[in-house]
Amino acid sequence: MAHYKGAASEAGRAMHLMKKREKAQQEIEMRKKKIEEDLKIDNIENKFATHYDAVEQQLKSSTIGLVTLDEMKAKQEHIVREREKKLAQKKAEKEKERQKEIEAKQAQKNKQKQQIQALSFNLNEEEEDEEEETVKSEKSWRDIEEPVFKKIRKNPDVDTSFLPDREREEADLKLREELRLEWAMTQASLKDEPITVTFSYWDGSGHRRNVTLKKGNSIYQFLQRCLETLRPEFSELKTVLADQLMYVKEDLILPHHYTFYDFIVTKARGKSGPLFQFDACDDVRLINDATQEKQDSHAGKVLLRSWYERNKHIFPASRWEPYDPTKTYAKYTIKGK
Repeated sequence: MAHYKGAASEAGRAMHLMKKREKAQQEIEMRKKKIEEDLKIDNIENKFATHYDAVEQQLKSSTIGLVTLDEMKAKQEHIVREREKKLAQKKAEKEKERQKEIEAKQAQKNKQKQQIQALSFNLNEEEEDEEEETVKSEKSWRDIEEPVFKKIRKNPDVDTSFLPDREREEADLKLREELRLEWAMTQASLKDEPITVTFSYWDGSGHRRNVTLKKGNSIYQFLQRCLETLRPEFSELKTVLADQLMYVKEDLILPHHYTFYDFIVTKARGKSGPLFQFDACDDVRLINDATQEKQDSHAGKVLLRSWYERNKHIFPASRWEPYDPTKTYAKYTIKGK
């Protein structure tokens, strides 16, 4: 090998790289030997066999002629013991070879250390020192006992209402749930309260009637009750369903899915009066000042959709429009009256 004629640090680095290459080459040679041993087959006949049992093969070769069952079992046990002994010997030999290889590697390392001692520094010693320091630090870290942290408690003299508190939050959640249940029970009792609705069946002229139902009933259920009341008197309603009727209150066409409770709770107002009053007074637009807000209302109109379609361009149907909960309706004023 050619000698390096540069600085001492460069010589040490070159020696270190050369040692790494030799180590890698030795590992490759060992892997090659191991692969050759694993693939080695003593007999060519066994190479193409799907399964090779050494005990069974030896038993066949040593048995000649007819033998008794006891002799066969004894011979089989003897062959198995011999086979186990051979395997144990092979394993011991492999262990010895492995130990020799380890000892040879260690001797080679010691020899390389002695060769590099002449230099001003040694990379292996630095690596060993670093390893020893890491081992010592790990041992010292493990030896340190974990500190026991005491629970930090709040000062009772300081206002801590703005800080998170699990117990206070749980109490708040419990109180909210109780209030929610109480509110739901109150609303259910309000929906069960009876209410008398005055309406006027409109076919060009008014026919006033009264119906008693619950505040939680919908407009559709109200129209069904109206049909039950009106059918004996008006023959045109005998084949009519609630879907074919309309309910007009304060010049607004109310959808069927709304309930009376919805209008009462929200204090909804129409174009000519409140939608939450269902008793009837005289027409507030004709008697009172329409610019003044009043709690009085007039009876809502129940009519056929077919009548509305025929007369929606004629007074009073020309004033009606569908109800929009997002819209604020102005006070109604009568022009030309």
